[in-house]
Amino acid sequence: MAAKKNAFYAQSGGVTSVINASACGVIETANKSYKINKVLAGKNGILGALNEELIDTSRESKSTIAKLKQTPGGAFGSCRFKLQDPIKQKKEYERLFEVFEAHNIGFFFYNGGGDSQDTTFKISEMAKKLNFPLQCIGIPKTVDNDLPFTDCSPGFGSVAKYVATSTLEAGLDVKSMSETSTKVFVLEVMGRHAGWIAASSCLASNEMEDPPHIILLPEVAFEKNKFKAAVKNTVKRYGYCVIVASEGVRDKKGKFLADAGSVDAFGHKQLGGVAPFLAEMITKLGLKNHWAVADYLQRSARHIASKTDLDQAYAVGKYAVQLALAGKTGLMPTIRRVSENPYKWTLSEVSLKNVANVEKKMPAAYISKDGFKITNVGRRYLRPLIQGESTIKYHHGIPDIARLKNIPVQKQLRSF
Repeated sequence: MAAKKNAFYAQSGGVTSVINASACGVIETANKSYKINKVLAGKNGILGALNEELIDTSRESKSTIAKLKQTPGGAFGSCRFKLQDPIKQKKEYERLFEVFEAHNIGFFFYNGGGDSQDTTFKISEMAKKLNFPLQCIGIPKTVDNDLPFTDCSPGFGSVAKYVATSTLEAGLDVKSMSETSTKVFVLEVMGRHAGWIAASSCLASNEMEDPPHIILLPEVAFEKNKFKAAVKNTVKRYGYCVIVASEGVRDKKGKFLADAGSVDAFGHKQLGGVAPFLAEMITKLGLKNHWAVADYLQRSARHIASKTDLDQAYAVGKYAVQLALAGKTGLMPTIRRVSENPYKWTLSEVSLKNVANVEKKMPAAYISKDGFKITNVGRRYLRPLIQGESTIKYHHGIPDIARLKNIPVQKQLRSF
């Protein structure tokens, strides 16, 4: 019988409140396998492999691994690091496979969004070229919900629940004070090219007068005069106005309203804050206003996570291991919607070459004609994803999170 191989698992890109549930799914499933020896987690994503900084998850207790399901953030650290073109830069790939060989790694699981799936695809292709026995499976994750071929992306449902809830609660606050104080509230949420998160705020409203009154999406070109008129009309009609804006809102020329003038490690524009930009415009209308940026709060709020999202996050981690054990490679698990009412879903898979660097944007059918609202079709898509509450345990009134030992595996190679 062939010796058991180790598995490499790592987290990449911006983390979520449920990415550790996927890690739990991978580790618990691998530990039950007869083909996988240990799961070695990369410290800070793919950098953990390049730097030979591997964490031995077998040194953690079963209860600690299980507690990952109620722990936000990235338990093993994440990174924004883009592998170079293998034709132009071979050193990174030579190093990766040197580390894989030194630590008997035969399974590779990378948990992330579109850029991360590109990394997994490149490694799977290189493994084929080198005839290196490595099963590569990408695990979907992104709060932006912009991965193609999957009904939704794990991490999104919980952000959607947080944003919709925050919109409802902040809206009640502004409404109660609007007679003599704040008239307009602006909430800025994540979403560089796709407006799924901002769109989810629509779930806070049941009646026409309920907030959010205006939703600004990257898919709809921002028109200054049209926006100002909508704000004034809303305040005149309801006494107050709540706005939810994607960070990636652009003007007609395609320029971000909040372009900070720099780029990140993946080459994406750094966005400087659309909320204060809008607030300044509203102030000039003579309307008292406040603004807030949800920022990391929206993606780390495990206490209000969607149970549907949590279940899906765990399931794709588990399924990734099952695909690899079946001898498959170069794939990513996907979620397929079976029915809407009641909401039912199942798992499938897609080739990584079709996923890498492809963004799924909001369909036109989900956006109202004036560009400020979400249609009933869009609501029907969004609503099931925020369903269910996953109660977490508390210690001294604070969430009881997993505290991993993160014991490193002894290095065997030179520094990179």
